[in-house]
Amino acid sequence: MPNPTIDHAEIAKFSALAAEWWNPKGPFGALHRLNPVRLQFIRDLAQRQFATPARKPLEGLKVLDLGCGGGLVSAPLSRMGGAVTAVDASPEAIGAARVYAEQSGLTIDYKCMTAEALVQEGAQFDLVTALEIIEHVADVKAFLHAASALVRPGGLLVLSTINRTPKARALAIVGAERILKWSPEGAHEYDKLVTPDEIRAGAPEIHWEAPAGIAYQPLGEGWALSSDIDVNYLMAGRKR
Repeated sequence: MPNPTIDHAEIAKFSALAAEWWNPKGPFGALHRLNPVRLQFIRDLAQRQFATPARKPLEGLKVLDLGCGGGLVSAPLSRMGGAVTAVDASPEAIGAARVYAEQSGLTIDYKCMTAEALVQEGAQFDLVTALEIIEHVADVKAFLHAASALVRPGGLLVLSTINRTPKARALAIVGAERILKWSPEGAHEYDKLVTPDEIRAGAPEIHWEAPAGIAYQPLGEGWALSSDIDVNYLMAGRKR
């Protein structure tokens, strides 16, 4: 099957860093620091949509983590009670994710495959997450089409990414990568960043809520939800 969303250069770039996925002080340290706010967003959304218990907000739900990398999101989603499937096109990333899950006693179905290949299998899920992945695919529209198809009617799709704005170029690329070294230099290409309007247009079958910004709070407060969507943002919607 053709895989229009695969960007082989992007896969190679992150495959080379696979051993560092679970190092909070390594090249994926920024994702570790982003994780609490992203996971709280998903937790609150699931409880509101599915009326699940606070202790296990994903209990009884089939969950898919697209572009799972080393499992930084799929592992906590499993701990929240979800029956988690997680896919990535990098064999090295999937290997790192499996090792962590086994060591942590988590049951997660990791697959080295693409979203469109999973669509061909007819799979659908209550909750699909695609966090910090859409800016790395070769064809954004094809990826959104596949991601939407993987959500069951009435289910949720959650994305997080970086907006394509001058502010994002200054802070997320020049500042975070080249100056602060929070991410590997070259991790993001400005022209591949995706706007909220492009997400809406690429997945019209999803009833999208307004995007929520993620902003860095100084004085040790870390990352928090914000009304500022100029750099990092989350988008969630329900399939009609």
